[in-house]
This record gives sequence, structure tokens and C-alpha cells, in this order.
Amino acid sequence: MNRIFERIVISVLIVFWGTGILFVTPGCGKKGPPVAPIRDADIPAAPTNLKYTLKDRDLTLSWICASLQDQEQGAKVEGVEIFMATKPLDGCQGCPFIFKSLGVVPMPGNSFVYTLDKDLHYYFRVQALGHGNIKSKVSDTLYIEFP
Repeated sequence: MNRIFERIVISVLIVFWGTGILFVTPGCGKKGPPVAPIRDADIPAAPTNLKYTLKDRDLTLSWICASLQDQEQGAKVEGVEIFMATKPLDGCQGCPFIFKSLGVVPMPGNSFVYTLDKDLHYYFRVQALGHGNIKSKVSDTLYIEFP
């Protein structure tokens, strides 16, 4: 009888302990509002044909990106974000560099002007921005050496 009583008490304690853990730790991870999944059709196409022209120290970047009027299928492009990284001409070979945003060109714009400083390596990229700040892949990197 004593053994049966011990088993009942232990079983009850295990059930209460398990129930307590179940209600005390309801979940883990980041909690927040639900986020809609991003479909491939929602991601804008990356800008292509990134080119530049140079007049004195003024660099004009241009690219091709589907405009709101030309785009019948796929994600609508609302703007293009410009990124730049620099390294000194005498900087170390293979050292990393960080791209920083220079701003956003709203559609239907397809060019951006920037004044270069001397003795720097310049790296430029552009990225299309769709509705809800959905971003495309970045374009190919354009390299410019300005002595």
C-alpha cells in the first residue's frame, strides 16, 4: 500500500510539474506581427547595363531598369538605390571595403551624378526597390580609378 501511494504522489507531481512548464514557457523566439512571404514575382529585376560618363570630376552613372510604364508583368520598380565604396590608390591589395548608400533615384529616373575626389578607387552598384521596400539583387559592380 505504501508503494502504491508513493507512485501516485510521484505521478501527480510529474503531471503538475509538466503542466507548469507547459504554461510557464509558452514559446521562444522573436514575437511580432506576421510578415507576408515574398514571392519571386514580387522581387524586382536587378538593374542592368551599369555605365558611366566622366566630365572633369563629375561622374554620371546610368543603368537600364524596367520602368512603371514598360512593366506589364512582374514586380513594379519604384526607385533605384545607389551604393558606393572607395579605397585609396595606395591602399592594400585585397583589403575589404564597405558599400554605403548614396541615396535613391525615384522612377522613371535612370541616372545619378556624383563628384569624384582624386587618388581613389571607386566601386559603384545599384539595386532596384519594389513596393514595400522589396529589393532586387545588386547590379554588377562598376570600378573606376580616379587619379
